[in-house]
Amino acid sequence: MVKYLKMLLWPFSLLYGGVMQVRNTLYDKAILTSERFAIPVIAVGNLTVGGTGKTPHVEYLLRLLHHYKAATLSRGYKRKTKGFILANAQATAASLGDEPYQYYRDFPGVAVAVSEGRVLGVKKLQELVPDVEVVVLDDAMQHRPIQPSLNLLLTDYKRPFYNDFVLPAGLLREPRSGAARADAIIVSKCPAQLPLLRQQEIVACVRKYSRRKIPVFFSAFRYGKPVALGSGALLAKQIILLTGIANPEPLKVYLQKQGYKIMLHLAYPDHHTYTVQDLQKLKTMLQADKYDNASVLTTRKDAVKLEGHLEELTHALPIFYIPIEVSFLEEKEKFDELILQHVRPHT
Repeated sequence: MVKYLKMLLWPFSLLYGGVMQVRNTLYDKAILTSERFAIPVIAVGNLTVGGTGKTPHVEYLLRLLHHYKAATLSRGYKRKTKGFILANAQATAASLGDEPYQYYRDFPGVAVAVSEGRVLGVKKLQELVPDVEVVVLDDAMQHRPIQPSLNLLLTDYKRPFYNDFVLPAGLLREPRSGAARADAIIVSKCPAQLPLLRQQEIVACVRKYSRRKIPVFFSAFRYGKPVALGSGALLAKQIILLTGIANPEPLKVYLQKQGYKIMLHLAYPDHHTYTVQDLQKLKTMLQADKYDNASVLTTRKDAVKLEGHLEELTHALPIFYIPIEVSFLEEKEKFDELILQHVRPHT
């Protein structure tokens, strides 16, 4: 059935892909102009709709660049505001978007801003934060009006761009040839143990579309110890999993391997905005005999949206979040040096 549906959608993919190809060609030939900045501007993006792990990779870069005055700039997907906003003490997930708000909460030394236009956003950052030394762009691969000084492309190990098709038959935002703009490619969400032969096979597939000899890295997620967000009750092995992310499957697999019994998965859409009603529903569930002594586990991305005006309700419940970080399977030092060497000449 899926095969036949893709066949029906294929003409629309050709049309959309053709439009994107023409647009890219106009930028490549400088008929449409891109603006470049004097400071390093590192873009983290993908070719695919959906989660490839951009947020943990942006966080990795912010930790790596902690000796510099760093800033992040996102469009602020699904925020309730418009225009340029520089995060301050009054910021919320609604005003910034969930990922930028997470950066603001977890990286107090970083200037966090949102703007639909990345060129305007960088200019405003330089105006309002004059000592900024490096800007990390979150999800800017297709935002061609700005020309990053370093372009990092992420692709999901289980859903690599070279096996996918342009929307709507597939999940690509643009043709595979867009990978040629990348200065480095990261295959994300890999298994912790990935044989060298398999890595070489993936690199060969990537190189059909990327520029020759650009580095290809492999990264995995590393989950931390659960952190109490709510009542401070002890974490039980019987859990209700609460998520509003694009792909919760890797987290579910990890939790099951750690011996947790997922009694119920409340799976909300990606970027879900939690409400009082959501938490009241959760509270009612926890009072039922079926979920007696169960805990609630969620992600850091979800956790920041359970605070603020929902804090009182959240703190009354046994809610914990799982921290997540990126780890490189090999060549971590090479990746780190690639980033640091890029930033050093400008500072």
